[in-house]
Amino acid sequence: MADRYVWDPLRKKKVALTPEEKVRQWFISILQVQAHVPPQLMMSEVSMSFGRKKYRADILVYGRDLRPVLAVECKRDDVPLSQEVIDQALRYDSVLGAKILVITNGRETRVYRKGGEGFEELPALPDYNDL
Repeated sequence: MADRYVWDPLRKKKVALTPEEKVRQWFISILQVQAHVPPQLMMSEVSMSFGRKKYRADILVYGRDLRPVLAVECKRDDVPLSQEVIDQALRYDSVLGAKILVITNGRETRVYRKGGEGFEELPALPDYNDL
């Protein structure tokens, strides 16, 4: 199989088109087209630390104050959105403090908003201007 690449508009370079990358690029377009997120306020593959562990957020959306407001965890399309995946996204949030968390495998997408008692699931992805 020949190596396949896709242009990542956030990293501004070609990246290997892995199954997870395919989902990430699809969701970047969802954020831009449906949620009206300005591309300059998104980053992909953002490194972070939680204690001594290193993690990487698939997509981060920043508010106009440049603080993270939305974090996206992408999984390949054959990975179910299990409690383990949700817990992974919640660990990221303890570092980032984003008020919206999204997990997606391209077939299923779940959106959560931070509330007083933790996170509540939302029926749809909010528009950027409502974040």
